[in-house]
Amino acid sequence: MIKALRGMKDIIEDKRFLKIFDTAREVAQSYGYSYIETPILEETSLFKRSVGESSDIVNKEMYQFIDKGGNDVCLRPEGTAGVVRSFIEHKFDRQGVPKRFWYFGPMFRYERPQKGRLREFHQFGIESFGEASVYEDINVIALAADIFDRLGITYTLKINSLGCSECMPSYREKLTKFLNENKENLCEDCQRRINQNPIRTLDCKNQNCQSILKDAPKITDNLCESCKNDFEELKKGLDNLGIKYEVDKHLVRGLDYYTKTTFEFISDEIGAQSAIAGGGRYDRLVEFLGGKPTPAVGFAIGIERIMDLVDIKDKRDGIYMGAMIKEAIPFIQKKAKELRKDTKVFVEVKPKSLKAHLKAADKGNFKKALIVGEDELKTGKFFEKEL
Repeated sequence: MIKALRGMKDIIEDKRFLKIFDTAREVAQSYGYSYIETPILEETSLFKRSVGESSDIVNKEMYQFIDKGGNDVCLRPEGTAGVVRSFIEHKFDRQGVPKRFWYFGPMFRYERPQKGRLREFHQFGIESFGEASVYEDINVIALAADIFDRLGITYTLKINSLGCSECMPSYREKLTKFLNENKENLCEDCQRRINQNPIRTLDCKNQNCQSILKDAPKITDNLCESCKNDFEELKKGLDNLGIKYEVDKHLVRGLDYYTKTTFEFISDEIGAQSAIAGGGRYDRLVEFLGGKPTPAVGFAIGIERIMDLVDIKDKRDGIYMGAMIKEAIPFIQKKAKELRKDTKVFVEVKPKSLKAHLKAADKGNFKKALIVGEDELKTGKFFEKEL
């Protein structure tokens, strides 16, 4: 028997998955976002240039291969880079007006499968282009919070600022000096990151590294005046909306393209993989990928991470229609077509006894059963049973 690949799972009749999709879509559209769908397969260079060659995603986790045309391609490991590529390719960067998109789909990373982390997983994400104001950051965070609130998911919001091109160089210099002083006690990955991308060390999951990094310089203590003011406005804006948060001075995102605002939504109910959403501002990415300089901010939610947190009350709904004799099947099919304008209708095309139909309708969790036998066919009426 052929089975699904390790770390890849079928999603069968899972109402939680559909509820998350529907809720996220409704919230995004209520904020004025439009749907975008980008290809699952992209050029590998797209992610090397955007996510960063020093990242674990590029170094260890991408499903990368040479196709039959000799092209170096990979299955997308995240959603933002593809949306930015599309934004530039369709010349939205030259229109000078804000563009806001939402997406939903599968992503792929080759890593050890565990609870909440699969090799094929799904993300819902939003990307807002063209608005540099910190108030857009607040809108984006509020959008994510609204999704979790509607799904009944409790969370802790953590925020930080990564600074900008003005204040980041001096901070990198201070951090690099600190890391070199403690280099011998850091893990191999962090030792490699010192010269490639020292900020990435702050995201290390090694407990020994984390204990050392507690004494590292804090980026929020080294912000320029503009970034400092924006970060204060961010906190005031969240306070104004009643969105609770914690400032985490060690919070960085695992991708190279983030700048200024960064944030994560954390849940204590899903074990070690506690981040259920993350995002921030990436004002330089459009330019990095060949477009005109365009400010941008967004986030992504890991669907498999939150499925166990979504409570589904299994209510009965819809109508079950069945025939006791073959001659009644065309009659119920015609009636079902009319009823489907207003409700869900399932038609059983195999003639069965009344008892068998009612049993099937009950098992299918339908709200009502409409059955037609010989007598009902003559009168044009149904035997009706509320379940």
